[in-house]
Amino acid sequence: MEKWKCSGCGFIHDGDGAPEKCPKCGAPKETCALLDEVAATLVERSRHTNMLHAQMITLARAMELACKDGVKDNLDAGCVDVFKKSLAHAYEIMKLSMTELQGHMGKGKWG
Repeated sequence: MEKWKCSGCGFIHDGDGAPEKCPKCGAPKETCALLDEVAATLVERSRHTNMLHAQMITLARAMELACKDGVKDNLDAGCVDVFKKSLAHAYEIMKLSMTELQGHMGKGKWG
């Protein structure tokens, strides 16, 4: 299947032929460029990994909320220590995956 990239917003359309207008920004069909096979393959290959990073971010966010609740609960010093340390790890995991996704966008591994 062909991949078409909107030069206005970067939206990637999958289909035989460019869309009549960009689903994201409404730009006309003429603003969409057909990706070559190498670029299209890179986008397709990266979609799975990008979704895995999105899941990591979601899980780390859930961990962050649980840790904050655990610190607030303040059962004992040992528990609070574990929650605080885990909170720091949750932030790091989120930032790692967000940074990786940012890099993917800059390398055409997105869409």
